[in-house]
Amino acid sequence: MVKQIARAGIRVYLSVGPGGEPPSGFEVAPLTGARDPDGTPVVTGEVHNTGRRALDLTGDLWLTDGPGGLSVGPVRAEATTLPLDGRTTIRVTLDRRLPDGPWQARLALASGWTKRTATGEISFGRAPAAATRADRSRLVLTSGTAGSLVILLLFGLYTYRRRMRQPVPVG
Repeated sequence: MVKQIARAGIRVYLSVGPGGEPPSGFEVAPLTGARDPDGTPVVTGEVHNTGRRALDLTGDLWLTDGPGGLSVGPVRAEATTLPLDGRTTIRVTLDRRLPDGPWQARLALASGWTKRTATGEISFGRAPAAATRADRSRLVLTSGTAGSLVILLLFGLYTYRRRMRQPVPVG
């Protein structure tokens, strides 16, 4: 009976024939910062494969010179395998509590021996306002006030009818 099976794999790019292996190359577009609708800051950069072989990109993001001298990083950045002449957007999601900026960003990417670095100043902007939350709280306040008014009205009606039932003393 087999109780445990272990598997391992190694990706090999094998080049057979004259001329050696095809060259690798990629370009990274300028970095941008933004916030998702839930307020999570995200750094993005578009990558274009300019070489003649597929790329497995990995790398790290650093943020420096932030508000109050804050720094962040390294934060892991990964992308799927990028085919010949392919394009992808690297998205690095950060902690929601991160201030807007400005920040000095540096994204270092590599595929094998081929390495590129993109730098730039980014800001995340403010998180979108949650209008539904404000509307709900106003609705709760309105329904709470309406409920109080109904209770007060019923109490007043009860008191009025009780006084009307009492006999008036004749003197």
